[in-house]
Amino acid sequence: MLRRSAAIFAATLLCLVGAAGAAEAGSTSLYAPSAVVLSVGKGADSGPVTVLRAVTLSCMPGPGGTHPDPEAACTELKTRFAGGGFDGLLASPNPDRACPQHFDPVTVTVDGVWEGTRTSWQHTFSNACIMGVTLNGGEAFAF
Repeated sequence: MLRRSAAIFAATLLCLVGAAGAAEAGSTSLYAPSAVVLSVGKGADSGPVTVLRAVTLSCMPGPGGTHPDPEAACTELKTRFAGGGFDGLLASPNPDRACPQHFDPVTVTVDGVWEGTRTSWQHTFSNACIMGVTLNGGEAFAF
């Protein structure tokens, strides 16, 4: 139910962003739109996930949305996007940081349109500390 609500919210957002982008771009500019909803939730992707926080991020035609630093987040997503997914966000964990080995799953998601193609990516970490270590201070989920 929550995932369905998030999907409806994302679709509504993308329609609004797409309409605004088309009005701004006019007929002289062609670009592949990139507008996504980023979320961090409590729970595993195989079960119910309670969204703790979420932001919108538009990268094309220009950085915007409710993300606190859309320019940095767009740059990170552009450089880490490879092979049709965002697995590049999962950097090598920082070896100087240790995390407790308790299971309290946290799931991050990217839903929307990226470079003109519908995308839905998610990854579950065993706890919030592991998430922070694996994302290595990345900007995309720093909200």
